Amino acid sequence: MNALPPIDFARRRQAVVDALASDEHGCDAWLFDDLTDVRWLTGFTGSNGWAVVRGDELVLGTDLRYRERAAAETSDAGATIVARQRAADLHQQLCEVLRGADRVGLDAGRTSHAAWTALAAEIAVAARPSCVQLLRQIKDDAEIARIEAAAAATDAALAEVEPLLLGTADSPVTEAEIRSELEYRMRRHGADDRSYDTIVASGPSHAARPHHEASRRTIVEGDTVIIDVGALVDGYHSDMTRSWVIGDATAEQRELLELVAVAQRAGLDATRHGVTARSIDDACRQVFDEAGRLDWYLHGTGHGVGLEIHESPFHSQTSDDTVSAGMVVTVEPGLYRDGFGGFRIEDLVVVTETGHQVLTNSPQRPLN
Repeated sequence: MNALPPIDFARRRQAVVDALASDEHGCDAWLFDDLTDVRWLTGFTGSNGWAVVRGDELVLGTDLRYRERAAAETSDAGATIVARQRAADLHQQLCEVLRGADRVGLDAGRTSHAAWTALAAEIAVAARPSCVQLLRQIKDDAEIARIEAAAAATDAALAEVEPLLLGTADSPVTEAEIRSELEYRMRRHGADDRSYDTIVASGPSHAARPHHEASRRTIVEGDTVIIDVGALVDGYHSDMTRSWVIGDATAEQRELLELVAVAQRAGLDATRHGVTARSIDDACRQVFDEAGRLDWYLHGTGHGVGLEIHESPFHSQTSDDTVSAGMVVTVEPGLYRDGFGGFRIEDLVVVTETGHQVLTNSPQRPLN
């Protein structure tokens, strides 16, 4: 894997300072206690911490386990590190950092009721959507490079494992064996970890479950197979799904996989700067509706990907999101029915002003 470009944490910090300065509700400090927001802002990867932006000051709080790690990881962000052994002492330190602030912005949707109640007893917290969550929807070149590297590790692993899957008549394999091979080989190709629990779903029942957990079931001739797999590189996720039939496909299997492919092309064609996320979902849904298969479609059409595997925007019938250039999103229609199995095709793309750039390059194999 090539060296990854550095992340400009100073630019991120300034973006949050600017958002604070222009806050229309009069917040004079921001508190971030969601660890994904904290990582984006500071670079800190520990499992316990918070970040405060007040004026031009950035403070990271954590426990003593992470003191040295926090100092090393946040050096480019210029954070002041506060580390305490006891949770109560760290809470009191947070209150000291925010003492005198007239209004502290905190995302109520990403903060527990207990944490909010404890803070509200001592500081003036105000429910505000996380500006970091909004800022990190648009990916810069360094972030896209990490997502590309994760996608490349997935592509390479799948290319090596696909012959094992298709050779099941001579050497039977289970769903779990395919899953384990993929996850091992992604690491061999530079991934830090899997992006999520790899889905290997086969046969008339398991492949009919969009989020099936790989089991000890042996994959056999005639099965439809769905593999949904992604890698993790420096905190950034990839996401991809491909589908197969083991052996010779039936006429119905051919028809339905081609229908999924047509729907996915329609969704991809609709993906560009300025469109609504709902319109991408509509494009796929219309293909299925016209073919009389809409009741086989059980989920939305996609989602944003970054430091979280599922983040805004969400392509669904209930979404109010708008898609913008720089977002990284999936397009992943599928059809499922118990007794038949299922198919899904998913690609990961960067949205551009005029369309999109595909990051997942594994071919969708035609059926025999």
